[in-house]
Amino acid sequence: MSSNITKSNQPYDQEIIDIVDYVENYEIKSPVAYETAWNCFMDTLGCGLEALEYEACTKLLGPVVKGANLENGVKVPGTNYVLDPVQGAFNIGAMIRWLDFNDTWLAAEWGHPSDNLGAILATADWLSRTTDKRFTIKDVLTAMIKAHEIQGCIALENSFNKVGLDHVILVKVASTAVVAQMMGLTRDQMLAAVSLAWVDGQSLRTYRHFPNAGSRKSWAAGDATSRAVRLALMAKTGEMGYPSALTAKTWGFYDVSFKGIAFKFQRPYGTYVMENILFKISFPAEFHSQTAVEAAMTLHAAMIAAGKTQADIKKVTIRTHEACIRIIDKKGPLNNPADRDHCIQYMVAMPLIFGRLTARDYEDNIASDSRIDALREKIICVEDASFTADYHDPTKRSIANALTVEFNDGSILGEEVVEYPIGHARRRTAGIPLLIEKYKVNLARIFDKPRQEKILSLSLDYEGLITTPVNEFMDLMAL
Repeated sequence: MSSNITKSNQPYDQEIIDIVDYVENYEIKSPVAYETAWNCFMDTLGCGLEALEYEACTKLLGPVVKGANLENGVKVPGTNYVLDPVQGAFNIGAMIRWLDFNDTWLAAEWGHPSDNLGAILATADWLSRTTDKRFTIKDVLTAMIKAHEIQGCIALENSFNKVGLDHVILVKVASTAVVAQMMGLTRDQMLAAVSLAWVDGQSLRTYRHFPNAGSRKSWAAGDATSRAVRLALMAKTGEMGYPSALTAKTWGFYDVSFKGIAFKFQRPYGTYVMENILFKISFPAEFHSQTAVEAAMTLHAAMIAAGKTQADIKKVTIRTHEACIRIIDKKGPLNNPADRDHCIQYMVAMPLIFGRLTARDYEDNIASDSRIDALREKIICVEDASFTADYHDPTKRSIANALTVEFNDGSILGEEVVEYPIGHARRRTAGIPLLIEKYKVNLARIFDKPRQEKILSLSLDYEGLITTPVNEFMDLMAL
């Protein structure tokens, strides 16, 4: 018999213990965290509703096989699907992430912590309908804050992308932890569930980069949330955990997948991530490009005033930060919408030519305009070390870009510098009214006027919303 069988009295890795301790014991007292979570909740649901206009997304939704609906199951917003919690999490998670328009966290690792809402909502709705547990939207916001914190704090100092792993591993871990508590798992079962998430084979970033960038990046988070619900359900049966899932010599996550390096932590788990989360308000674009797109919109107006068009442009220089260059600085053919929304040249060319950037602008019929690729070839990125430093500075967390446009006649526009996007914590006063307008537009995509008004009225009434049972809210959001 193998001598490597896990002993039942083996202590769990401290990193796993810390996650479970936080989920079990941390009391959230931050009004800012709850207010931000409230706004995040509305925005995230709205992003999911917008995705329902895209067949590439809707073809993946519904039950695993036709007819596999569940009585008293999870209601998927904007649809008539009623599903088991695992598939419900996939549906909601895929909708949320499809258009790359939900929130963002930027650090050593990047990600979109509101992806976790797929698992949280599905679990809360299902449990509210099938057990004596009664979850309110306040419970959902609490779980969101904790899932954001787990994903974001691990991401602060630990780069999964540098070892080729996709950030949805952190969605899986964070979602597993919070839904395990929602399901009523014991402490030992919660530890086991989180260890199971780390032991899973993890998603590669293959589908996010040339030459394989593709639509899996739009459903990878949904896949992670569904796996989280599945693992929590397995742990609830008493399925064993793997205490040294991270640290086991040769076979643990660190040695197998993280080059033997243990995680580093900048701060203990609290409410920092939700309080500082970035919202994508104006543009459905990879977040490292948000300030560049904003600058390009300003320069487009200046070009019109000067009587210039894209045909007059000789060169566009983007002064930027290192992460932007590593992720979205692309030359050559762009094969699909997923490729285009991760190319800063494309995302800057669109507003310089048309004065806009919408989700539709990544589709083939728009991308076929020859002016776009012609201008892309004239756009270059140059790293500014100070921008990179400010990006990593926890007191600033800027995502700065600066654009200069040089014309064939020798004239120059710019430099137009934008340090903080409209969705940054430093611009909340300006950003939240726009975020609510975005939510209104997304509600109008799916619901008739009376339903829109009912949902909006409840959503904007914080005290009324947080006391609303989750299943009643999901009834309101379903068709």
